[in-house]
Amino acid sequence: MTTSNTMNYQSLTELSLSGAALSREQAAAVLATPATHMDELLAATLQVREQHYGRRVKICVLLNAQSGICPEDCHYCSQSKISTAPVSKYKLLPEDTIVERAHEAAANGARRFCIVIAARGPRSKDIDHLSAAIGRIKQNKATQHLEICTSLGLMDLTQCQQLKAAGVDYVNHNLNTSESHYEKICSTHTYADRVDTLHNVQAAGLKTCSGGIVGMGETEEDILDLAFSLRELDIESIPINFLLTIPGTPLQSLAAIDPLHGLKVLCLMRLLNPTKEVRVAAGRETHLGSRQAQALCAANSLFVDGYLTTPGDASAAVKAWIEAAGFEVEV
Repeated sequence: MTTSNTMNYQSLTELSLSGAALSREQAAAVLATPATHMDELLAATLQVREQHYGRRVKICVLLNAQSGICPEDCHYCSQSKISTAPVSKYKLLPEDTIVERAHEAAANGARRFCIVIAARGPRSKDIDHLSAAIGRIKQNKATQHLEICTSLGLMDLTQCQQLKAAGVDYVNHNLNTSESHYEKICSTHTYADRVDTLHNVQAAGLKTCSGGIVGMGETEEDILDLAFSLRELDIESIPINFLLTIPGTPLQSLAAIDPLHGLKVLCLMRLLNPTKEVRVAAGRETHLGSRQAQALCAANSLFVDGYLTTPGDASAAVKAWIEAAGFEVEV
């Protein structure tokens, strides 16, 4: 298997379903799949996806619970201290507002409700505040089915244990890119800092949510490094974002990715992580366009009703094309 032209895609399906990891060479060949073989790659990936998730698609909704006041300098982020993007700026939303937004998410078919704050990390009073809101969400019949995911920045073990006690299910902390590329997109914390937080999440008995952003000037080697790191860390939920080039951020001038490249990255994540959740996340509408439905050959979940500071497709429209593509919304 030296080139993608000679790849036996069915062998990748069988290897993935066995639980064994693709070799680095096989993973590179997935990313090098020519357009003429995309249908074969998608079909092979779909078999793995269906084995573990059938045709179900989990709907997720994001809440930007504290916006625009982050002291970090992540180059992709409109909420960072170096961004000049005109985003809303507010401190942690009131408890009642968080609970109300959870009700709206549930009413729109969400199975996971993701609470995000723009911060280096949470303060003790932030965790207390969020814990109270999460307790109410978990106790209400209309929202108690929601998986709660929090994305609060860098955290130590004690903070993670507090979230576990509050009823949080998942903690999101994206690796974003490879370790070697990380210093090119952020200088106020390190890749190792992020890995440490993920280890703290796992030590507290919480489920991990961590993925990346495609289109930040990385190489294919960086994507391979990220993919294998997520497998090695045993991440349970893997969101793959596509860079939204927001005016006012350092990465605003980067070119859009090829939709086929985005699909190949998603396929690689599924083949390397057959039993894990793979989510097609921010930027899918912009970068994948008419190929969004093909992303479901790899991904078993997605976001609706927008992202942190940018709009996205409404839940009703997304559910319609999910069903038209032969998939079903998870209830």
